[in-house]
Amino acid sequence: TKARIQQITTLRRLHHQKFTSEEFGGLIEAAAVELAKAGYDSNEASLIRLLRYTYDRARKLPPEFVKRSSETSGAAYTAWLEAREANDFAGFAPHLEKIVALNREMAELYGYEDELYDPLLDKFERGIKTADVRAIFNAVKEELIPLRAAVAERAGAVDDSFLHQPYDVAKQKEVARKLAAAVGYDFSRGHLGTAVHPFSTSFSRDDARITTRWNPDFINAALFATLHEAGHAMYEQGTAPDLARTPLARGTSSGIHESQSRMMENVVGRSRGFWQAHFGELQAAFPAQLGGVNAEQFYRAVNKSQPSYIRVEADELTYNFHIILRFELEQALLNGDLAVANLPAAWNEKMAELLGVTPPDDLQGCLQDIHWTSPTFGYFPTYALGNLYAAQFWETAVAQNPQIEEAMAQGNPAPLVEWLRENVHGYGRKFTPAELVQRTTGQPLSHEPFIRYATAKFSEIYEL
Repeated sequence: TKARIQQITTLRRLHHQKFTSEEFGGLIEAAAVELAKAGYDSNEASLIRLLRYTYDRARKLPPEFVKRSSETSGAAYTAWLEAREANDFAGFAPHLEKIVALNREMAELYGYEDELYDPLLDKFERGIKTADVRAIFNAVKEELIPLRAAVAERAGAVDDSFLHQPYDVAKQKEVARKLAAAVGYDFSRGHLGTAVHPFSTSFSRDDARITTRWNPDFINAALFATLHEAGHAMYEQGTAPDLARTPLARGTSSGIHESQSRMMENVVGRSRGFWQAHFGELQAAFPAQLGGVNAEQFYRAVNKSQPSYIRVEADELTYNFHIILRFELEQALLNGDLAVANLPAAWNEKMAELLGVTPPDDLQGCLQDIHWTSPTFGYFPTYALGNLYAAQFWETAVAQNPQIEEAMAQGNPAPLVEWLRENVHGYGRKFTPAELVQRTTGQPLSHEPFIRYATAKFSEIYEL
């Protein structure tokens, strides 16, 4: 482990040195002069904007900080694994204190005008401010906590027991592959593999690979983790060909990227129309398990909502609360309003407030995520922002092309995929998240489309 930490540290340091060199900065500025007359929307002007932004930010982090950050993160990761094994936060606490200090130092190095958290958030969601996210998340809490509570009172209204039984893994793999293709993932430019923690990785628009996990006693993991990762990879596959082999040929931010995975996993993958089209295939693969179930029952089952301790197991209605909790705790830790030693108690208090449940131990509480083993404060909010972006994109897409929903219910993803290619994927990193959302939907980011979507969906399923 120590040798690997040293190797990664060396690679990060070398990359940082080359990227932040005076020579590279000179090349960027020389190109900017040459392309001074390029229009704002052009690939050339967009590339110069992106390179200047990333170069200027990287220059603010001294090589010594990059090296120290990598070493501290490596040690924190090892300590986190050990603390999880022992189910004891105390063993990780000293390392988390160092991670909090690194986040604070990084924020100071980047500089900020309003809040210490701003430059950390900007690292993952360029241009957005902490105050804006706070206002949106507060509105989400105000609107959705009552809905969550109302759903919880009718917990028995949805039966998902048939999802929790033996499902042959070989057949799961066949079905998962079919479903990924059914939402528009291009297997001629991709591959589906296996991983303990599903992820997607892209080497170019023509090589965007996905992984998923298989649970022999629960069908949901294979279905929805696959659709989630397919959404990520479709974003990479959908970047315009003329952006290939440039820094523009990727998703524009963590939040926009998450919007594409959440759209395929939830907005499409957990829709009634999608299962009207594809439940027959699933039932044919698993007649013993699903022979007595119809598409409507399956649709309701995969949308069952109940509070969970674990973020990655949370359903569509409760997931955002897990993120809001982390967003609020990160700020409290960063600003010094919360001592690391008091994190478990603060975590449990917020879980009770937002989700109505209290974790029984640290493993199911503040030790569950890998994210705090490195200075990545500001990343968690992008998960919830992704849900909000997804709802806003979907609402706009269906308004502009009402055939999208009907086509999906007939097993035809083309109208939606074409809309996403034209309005989201194709731009790559040419525009900031705010610019992209305004350009695509005609409005700035709003919580309201997600509130409308979630309220309509869960009120109908739970007969509220």
